[in-house]
Amino acid sequence: MSKSNVTSSGADHGTLKSYIIGFMLSILLTVIPYYLVVEKSVPTVTLILLVVAFGLVQLLVQLVFFLHLNTKSEKGWNFQSFVFTALVVVILLAGSLWIMYNLRINMMH
Repeated sequence: MSKSNVTSSGADHGTLKSYIIGFMLSILLTVIPYYLVVEKSVPTVTLILLVVAFGLVQLLVQLVFFLHLNTKSEKGWNFQSFVFTALVVVILLAGSLWIMYNLRINMMH
């Protein structure tokens, strides 16, 4: 008898192995940037780019291993709703930065 981790909606709840892999990757993706910052072995701009890159990879690991985001569950609605949310956040951030930039320019005399 096979035990399935998929619910009636098609969402996968993961296995102990996938949670352990996600946890180990999360720790690794946290320790490496910490070590780079503490050691100051790379130039500042490179360090900032590396930390941001590790943060983005960490985000993807969290989404896949812990939130079980994939294109298969519920005919892709799970993934589509995430993409829509990310798009809204990007628009809000870009709009806010644009407004603050224009305010700074227009307030400086």
